Amino acid sequence: MTTDSSSIVIIGGGAIGSAIAYFLTLQQPGCDVVVVERDPTYARASSALSASSIRQQFSTDINIQISAFGIGFLRNVGQLLACHGDAPDIGLHEGGYLYLATQAGAATLRENHALQKRHGADVALLSPQQLAEHFPWLALQDVALGSLGLSGEGWFDGYLLLTALRKKAQRQGVRYVADEAVGLDLAASDGVQHVNAVRLHSGTVLPCRYVVNAGGPWAAAIAGWAGIDLPVVGKRRTVFNLASPAALPGCPLLIDTSGIWLRPEGKGFICGFAPDADNDADFAPLEPEYAAFEEHIWPTLAGRIPGFEALRMQGAWAGYYEMNTFDHNALLGLHTACDNLVFANGFSGHGLQQSPAVGRGLAEWMLTGRYHSLDLSPLSIERLARQQPLLEKNVI
Repeated sequence: MTTDSSSIVIIGGGAIGSAIAYFLTLQQPGCDVVVVERDPTYARASSALSASSIRQQFSTDINIQISAFGIGFLRNVGQLLACHGDAPDIGLHEGGYLYLATQAGAATLRENHALQKRHGADVALLSPQQLAEHFPWLALQDVALGSLGLSGEGWFDGYLLLTALRKKAQRQGVRYVADEAVGLDLAASDGVQHVNAVRLHSGTVLPCRYVVNAGGPWAAAIAGWAGIDLPVVGKRRTVFNLASPAALPGCPLLIDTSGIWLRPEGKGFICGFAPDADNDADFAPLEPEYAAFEEHIWPTLAGRIPGFEALRMQGAWAGYYEMNTFDHNALLGLHTACDNLVFANGFSGHGLQQSPAVGRGLAEWMLTGRYHSLDLSPLSIERLARQQPLLEKNVI
């Protein structure tokens, strides 16, 4: 396989890398794009192992704006990503998110709601009485306030979104290479590095105009080839598959005050939680934390949903969050140390839902030198050097 120095090489063919490839060749048909993906089965890919949800209930302007575009894209995936008349169906279900807050968290929920409404998000604040009317199966003894997404929030099949993006990108001329990137050929001028080519495990060398780091949890290693310290690590997260004889009419994606999340899945439910920082090792083996069900999940959920006393775990799986340990938000664009290594990393569990807007924006930037549709500069990786975190209060 050959490329020339006008190629854009994307390292990582998950949802982020494939969305960037799709938008590059959509915005500039004939654009020479190569995606390097070491595992075409996506067996360990975060895109395939995600709980695959989208929400508008963020606490920063840029994340809300990203989600506004994202839900529109997901609603129209069948048309946008159709190939040869085959319209993909990702099973989008706009069941909403429901955040529960104690008295201590109620003020933050109100602040977030005011920001979300300014951006047109369809979100309602509910008192305990209103929550009891909407969701009579909830125990609300410690709840002071709830925030419910009425539309524009829900869940979908993340693996089908990934494969649809990949197929459409290939249809538009993107080449996917089943190989592993192992290094960069670099040159330096006035202290700033430039990537001339990407080296693959097979010995292939891919000259490039830009190289995109879409390496997910493994992005820090790619940055390290250019001498850049990227605060992104893989954090194991377990998703539990649950069965219960209790019916929960109208169950949304519930974010409990404990931090446990729960949503319907088929005839049952799935749920998960974020471990304490002390128990959140980097790149822990992808073995589900089965013990957490008996020790933490079951007693907490049974306290919140009395009908869950007979809850059963039917199975579990684990995947990696590509956690940005600096501020839990995406790191995008160029680092000052290298003039053509583009970062698309650190989504901290939001990568699938943010892939459409990030793919569109980074494609615009690489093709024209600026953002056109939505200014993603608040997520610029340059904030690392400035030591100015963009704090997101609603991290799950």
